[in-house]
Amino acid sequence: MKLTIIDIVIIFTYLFSTVIIGLVLKKAAQKSKSNYMLGGNKLPWYLLGLSNASGMFDISGTMWLVTLLFVYGLKSIWIPWLWPIFNQVFLMVFLSIWLRRSKVTTGAEWINTRFGRSRDSNLSHGVVVIFALMMCFGMLAYGFVGLGKFMMIFIPWEMVSPYIPFHVAEQYVPHLYGVTFTIFAVFYAIIGGMASIVWADVLQYIIMAVSAILIGVLAMKALAVETLVVPEGWASPFFGWSLNDLDWRGIIDEVNAKIASDDYSLFSIFFMMMVFKGVLVSLAGPAPTYDMQKILSTKSPKEAAKMSGFVSVVLMPIRYFMIAGFAILGLLYYGRLNLMVGGEIDFEQILPSAIAEFVPIGFMGLLLAGLLAAFNSTFAGTLNAAQAYIVNDIYLRYVKPEASNKQVRNMNYITGVVVVIISIIFGLFAQDVNSVLQWVVSALYGSYVVSNVLKWYWWRFNGYGYFWGMVAGLIPALIFPYLFSETLDLYYFPWLLLISIAGAMLGTFLTKPTDEETLKEFYKTVNPWGFWGPIRKKVMAENPDFKPNKNFKIDMFNVVIGTIAQTALVALPIYIILKDAFPIWITIIITIICAVILKKTWWNKLPEE
Repeated sequence: MKLTIIDIVIIFTYLFSTVIIGLVLKKAAQKSKSNYMLGGNKLPWYLLGLSNASGMFDISGTMWLVTLLFVYGLKSIWIPWLWPIFNQVFLMVFLSIWLRRSKVTTGAEWINTRFGRSRDSNLSHGVVVIFALMMCFGMLAYGFVGLGKFMMIFIPWEMVSPYIPFHVAEQYVPHLYGVTFTIFAVFYAIIGGMASIVWADVLQYIIMAVSAILIGVLAMKALAVETLVVPEGWASPFFGWSLNDLDWRGIIDEVNAKIASDDYSLFSIFFMMMVFKGVLVSLAGPAPTYDMQKILSTKSPKEAAKMSGFVSVVLMPIRYFMIAGFAILGLLYYGRLNLMVGGEIDFEQILPSAIAEFVPIGFMGLLLAGLLAAFNSTFAGTLNAAQAYIVNDIYLRYVKPEASNKQVRNMNYITGVVVVIISIIFGLFAQDVNSVLQWVVSALYGSYVVSNVLKWYWWRFNGYGYFWGMVAGLIPALIFPYLFSETLDLYYFPWLLLISIAGAMLGTFLTKPTDEETLKEFYKTVNPWGFWGPIRKKVMAENPDFKPNKNFKIDMFNVVIGTIAQTALVALPIYIILKDAFPIWITIIITIICAVILKKTWWNKLPEE
């Protein structure tokens, strides 16, 4: 077994501390539905920001990003735009403000503020709940697979199997590990609700920050005595039409096969598709997962914007310091890594293998506790979101609207357990981390885009349009991965988009508009920019003092500046570890200039309500 007693003690100290947090905050969470799901809207924006950042610092994503940096070098800073990571900038600038003004508990409940409580609204509400649960199950399975693959390195199955009273097929060993370590996240998330999750996340962020600095320093020390051998173009973020300049022949030949299998070779086309999809996904607002729940948990719209902006500041530099550290150690000592899984090289094993090989005793326990914390944070936050949708949007809406506080509490516990079981079943069918990731960010997100863009920016769009736009996207999102199994999911995003547009337009124009009073109330409360002319005129006729939102140009300017700053924060820690002085100063200057601009054009102009 790779772990020493010291490492094991550190890991279990962390795990039991999360249990204590859950028990301490149990009573506060049981006071009301709002306390359980949103922390009573009393948590400070900076704690929610740290919590959100901790949730995004997940184990599976970190394994994937280490692999990307190892293979693609500085060009890999663009690939996470698949999510897209710059959606946090859109949230920061305006969408978090709009969402928080609604004062609802979940994204599905928000539908009622936009479409009222008519039949079309009920249909829209139902399809959002279905999508949210699919998203949550996909994300839980994604984290679950990564955790299992990760822990196999440190707890070899041949050391454990003699003590297991039943047979476990080799391909399901990661899932057994996943179940074991998931129990702790399930406990504090279900018992303590949102407040418990946030405070556990803050503890987890501190552990991750210390771990990241440790790994980065180890890599910098290794670079001082070893020579980094990489292809020409690896250290540059700039790219041409293809990735022909990244030729690993004679260095690590197997990497060329990895690049071919990823299907990113025509990088310019891939990049344009990412940006196109990313902007649309960002304009649609947050998907109904833990990110949305953290926004709805803030005290005010102003704090919601600050929280979303803070996420990038505390997440990117620390996370990429760790990612760069592991990638550099992997490159310097590639021959010492154990990347073989089932007789084939699996580059997703770089992260756990590097930890096993290079991290000293004691620090390994700290680092594993940190990465387990990252998994727990993502898992617990996503679990909380799934519970919120089942309890608030199914149980309290359709089954038992007059449920007592005790009944709501018990239903939260039951749904938490059921969601975990379903996510484990999802995980059993997942091939690897990347396959789940690609389906979630490309196919599933693709089905979400059209309806959720139109709902914010176009007054005529109604509940039937929303419903049929979502359904028209969801069905092919479930079918396409099987029909086009050899095609990168991103490349059939335009087809998903066109099918969703057709469904949304037919649903909208074949039915009457949303009730005028509902539209006016929504417009007055949320005050979005976009194509709201007829409603804006009626609102201003009734209330001449109303000030419509005319911030489209400045919001788009701030989005561009924010995205540049965020990208600089991703590149900076990589250059620091590489000790490349000129790019370090360039990225620092870019970040400072962007920060000064945003202070004047965004921070100082945040609305009070």
